[in-house]
Amino acid sequence: MKYVFIGGGAMATALISGIVRSGKGAADIKVVDPDETQRNRLAAAFPQVLCYPCPESALFEGVDIVVLAVKPQQLQAVARQLAPFTPTIPAVLSIAAGVRVKDISRWLGDYPTIIRAMPNTPAQVNSGTTGIYAAPGANEIARSRAHELLSSVGHAFWVVYEETLDMVTAVSGSGPAYVLYFLESLEAAALSMGITEEISRAAALDVLSDGLALVRQDNTPFAELRAKVTSKGGTTEKAIQILEQAKVGKAFQEAIQAARKRAAELGDELSVDHPEDSPTHGAG
Repeated sequence: MKYVFIGGGAMATALISGIVRSGKGAADIKVVDPDETQRNRLAAAFPQVLCYPCPESALFEGVDIVVLAVKPQQLQAVARQLAPFTPTIPAVLSIAAGVRVKDISRWLGDYPTIIRAMPNTPAQVNSGTTGIYAAPGANEIARSRAHELLSSVGHAFWVVYEETLDMVTAVSGSGPAYVLYFLESLEAAALSMGITEEISRAAALDVLSDGLALVRQDNTPFAELRAKVTSKGGTTEKAIQILEQAKVGKAFQEAIQAARKRAAELGDELSVDHPEDSPTHGAG
């Protein structure tokens, strides 16, 4: 397959790495990014990848999929810049958070073949989780190409309704930050008890790894597994009681709902047309 990435930032780099790791040639990848530093970084990491400062018709000859890998706030200007080239583009994949298919389609001149995806940051280390939604105008070939690309950096799954991506954003898109928050708190507790910084960090990481190893070996519901490892009258039970009294579980669920609501709000905010936006805005 041949790819053109519009934007050469961290997520684009992760996907390019995934393509290369899967055995496909870097020579089939082109990147458009106005930032010279970004282009130089990509050229150094992937010498066969060709980088360009702006789109031109020759870039899209024979392309299989164009990936919009820019910041959500930049997508409208970038899509308008790309619109003249869409007659030769078989499929567009957007990984810009929050920006809805109907808006992308409009900015691209009512272009129909759009896939929208919500990858998370662990894609940068080949352990991502990505929800994918296909617009009604996206055929099976477009779907297959998008899924193949996104699967190269972790687990990719389809959702039936676009609004489900807001939920995916709240759970897995923001999920790595929740895990890091837990690790941060566990490390802080260890430090507060006088454990060294080195051991505190290692212990927090080991606890997370141990817990994941346990649940991956046992399909028992999480709550039942937790009960199994919580001895009556023991230290774990006491700790869980404190968490329950503080309603940590409820607060966590409310936090994820707030993230879902914010994802929907961002979609509304980003849907407003700004025709005066210059199409030369960066694709970082």
